[in-house]
Amino acid sequence: MSFSTGMTWAVVFAVFLLTIKPMGTYMAKVFTFQPTFLDKPLSKVENWTFRMFGISRDSSMTAKQYGAAFLLTNLLWAILAYAMLRMQQFLPFNPEHFPAVNPLLAFNTAASFVTNTNWQAYAGENTLSYFSSFANLSFLQFVTPAAGAAVGIAFVRALAGKKLGNYFVDLTLVCTRVLLPLAVIVTLLLVGQGVPETLGAYLHAHTLAGGTQNIPRGPIASWEAIEHLGENGGGFTNANSANPLENPTALSNIIEILSMGLVPVAFFYAFGVMTGRRRLAWTLTAVAGGFFLVMLALVYFPEQAGNPILNSLGLATHQNMVGKEVRFGMGGTSIFETATMAFTTGSVASAHDSFLPLSSLAFYLGMFLNMVFGGKGVGLLNMLMFVIITIFLMGLMVGRTPEFLGKKIETREVSLASIAFLLHPLLILGGTALAVYLPVGMKGVFNPGPHGLSEILYGFTSAAANNGSAFGGLGASLPFYEISIGVVMIIARYASVLAMLLLGQSLLHKRRVPETSGTMRTDTPLFGGILFGSIIILNALTFFPVMALGPIAEQYLMVAHHLF
Repeated sequence: MSFSTGMTWAVVFAVFLLTIKPMGTYMAKVFTFQPTFLDKPLSKVENWTFRMFGISRDSSMTAKQYGAAFLLTNLLWAILAYAMLRMQQFLPFNPEHFPAVNPLLAFNTAASFVTNTNWQAYAGENTLSYFSSFANLSFLQFVTPAAGAAVGIAFVRALAGKKLGNYFVDLTLVCTRVLLPLAVIVTLLLVGQGVPETLGAYLHAHTLAGGTQNIPRGPIASWEAIEHLGENGGGFTNANSANPLENPTALSNIIEILSMGLVPVAFFYAFGVMTGRRRLAWTLTAVAGGFFLVMLALVYFPEQAGNPILNSLGLATHQNMVGKEVRFGMGGTSIFETATMAFTTGSVASAHDSFLPLSSLAFYLGMFLNMVFGGKGVGLLNMLMFVIITIFLMGLMVGRTPEFLGKKIETREVSLASIAFLLHPLLILGGTALAVYLPVGMKGVFNPGPHGLSEILYGFTSAAANNGSAFGGLGASLPFYEISIGVVMIIARYASVLAMLLLGQSLLHKRRVPETSGTMRTDTPLFGGILFGSIIILNALTFFPVMALGPIAEQYLMVAHHLF
């Protein structure tokens, strides 16, 4: 490992460790309505907004009301986003005179951004006007992660024995107290690193060879800020953060990594503060951090060792730098790709299709688990889902009714947690099977053998995990994939979240039982180890067969010098 790699990783881990407690404490104060340093500049704007819409800060909703508000606002955003994409040519700030987005692509894009997935079946710099980017999609990059965070906050309140709160209040506070202040800071930092922020037309440059080049620009810095702070991931340009316009320096690379993880990591500690279970929060943080390190090792060390075929021929100098970002080196690229999959962001600083099959296992792992910190609020929900399932399994082993935070876990809670868990593989494996079975699905596969299967699997996994990144080589712009992936994104976003919201209300209404010597403590290293192992076993039983047909088979065949 080089010195630059060690320093890059040390800086990233140090910042996360130093910010988790103060950031988590601040978020807990915001969502328990305690005074913070931003009250004076922001409370008047918030109160005016609440009065205009007839909302009371102190009001609360039931799970059904909270879920209905969540669904209806998302539906409204999707309709507006679709309409504006279809009317793009009539809207302002379109210096390149881009036409309307076609109906299927507009549906896919609206579904993608409203579900916080940001899957892109188009090249942004050749498709979208500035208005579509910053007034339409950037708006969604603020409100859709805030909506997911609001549901996570409501669930945490339920675990703390308090009312769920008001969805619209929580949505507003996530935007005004968390995302907007951070977005301003990150935008300024990225502008300082050379990322463009302008509404001027594209530059038309004359090259030394006598030709011309169209250089895209626009409000890129502000897009990058909320793209990563909101775990959105959609690139302003087709190359995403591998494009120097979006990510020009090693420092900007670190800034974007930190932006991805700052809030999701702090969310775990905020959970501990709001429930009075800080030790449990540290236990869950350690479990998620352990998976992060496993993913980082899977990405870095096989790529550092190089392609075994080229190494056997003496043609390589170890590192597999094909498709990687040479400006950041293997260390900077590896931790960026690990972060984007762990935090379900989906932005990329390299071509995921260029990684060795063994390394790609880390990408799948992050999306299968969807709780290695994950997106803000939603990642914590998924972690707590695994906690409840693990507690239930432990209760079966000892013949005792399982308990969590002083509440008994019974049939309804286990059923809702199981629905949330099983829906994920159902969408991934069902979508992949349908694409492999139907001729229209196979038309989008441009690589044969296990690699082609890996590309299809990756596409549906990315959609189900609301990640948005993609392997190259899959014809995602075909109508079949625009529709099927769009449908998977919608179901994956809302069904499991609503199940967990109902689970939270079910626990809220249960009578608290006192802890006894027979109560299994969940804030110990022992439980953390059991939880870690349970997550591995549950996901291995679910996904190992299809992985054996895809990346694992491809790795074995590559060692045997068989390529696809």
